Amino acid sequence: FGKTVPDISLNAVANLGYADCRFLKPVFAGDTISTTSEVIGLKQNSNGKTGVVYVRSTGVNQHGETVLDYVRWVMVRKRNLDAPAPDTVIPDLPSHVPVDAIGLPDGLDFSGYDTGLAGSPHLWDDYAIGEKIDHVDGITIEAADHMMATRLYQNTARVHFNLHAERDGWLKERIVYGGHVISLARALSFNGLGNACFIAAINGGQHTAPCIAGDTVYAWSEVLDKAEIKGRRDAGALRLRLVATKNHPCGDFPDKGADGKRLGDVVLDLDYWAVMPRRN
Repeated sequence: FGKTVPDISLNAVANLGYADCRFLKPVFAGDTISTTSEVIGLKQNSNGKTGVVYVRSTGVNQHGETVLDYVRWVMVRKRNLDAPAPDTVIPDLPSHVPVDAIGLPDGLDFSGYDTGLAGSPHLWDDYAIGEKIDHVDGITIEAADHMMATRLYQNTARVHFNLHAERDGWLKERIVYGGHVISLARALSFNGLGNACFIAAINGGQHTAPCIAGDTVYAWSEVLDKAEIKGRRDAGALRLRLVATKNHPCGDFPDKGADGKRLGDVVLDLDYWAVMPRRN
């Protein structure tokens, strides 16, 4: 993601969402990752001052092997407000990554998985479709923490760092990088999904509201689906919906109001496949 920022979202207003994200090969310390992006969609917003750009980005390692392929869309400012709007092109994106497209790393074997050492007794077999899990804990975002994390992600977008400029913006503060919010929500989810060992694919997701320093992030999950992985008896896939909020504990599973509109304190809605050990 960070490697796409200089070309796509250095001057963005906000990163909005993701789709069709496939983690195809594991990455290890010492690997070198490079990224290319293709613009696959454009849509000018009704205010005529901004628009949405859809891009497909592909990351490869030093051997030329694809490790990640995904689509995201970002809101950017229009350079010339008097220029005519481009033709609207909205890409046709899949609703989810097929489970048979999920690949497990070579050599991964959960047959001897020790739930005692893992700290959680719950495995793939124990979860039911439709089950909701309140992850209970909260994490307060500190300015130094989110800026340091954003640097480590090599995201250089100015809205995350320049308080002098952002004081004149709509939030009067630096916007927390959405990837940091995803990381916090994913970390919180281990309270209830302690053996969801890794994310195999992201089906879709949206940053539905911004966070700033001082906000406290909470999260809850819903099991949307579960599937066996072809040829594997030691592991299964859970399709999970991860919802994160700011300053709103999730015991009531906050989502949408009576009017059908998303609540303002919901900041993330992420749909992903997680791989989890099975009972042998």
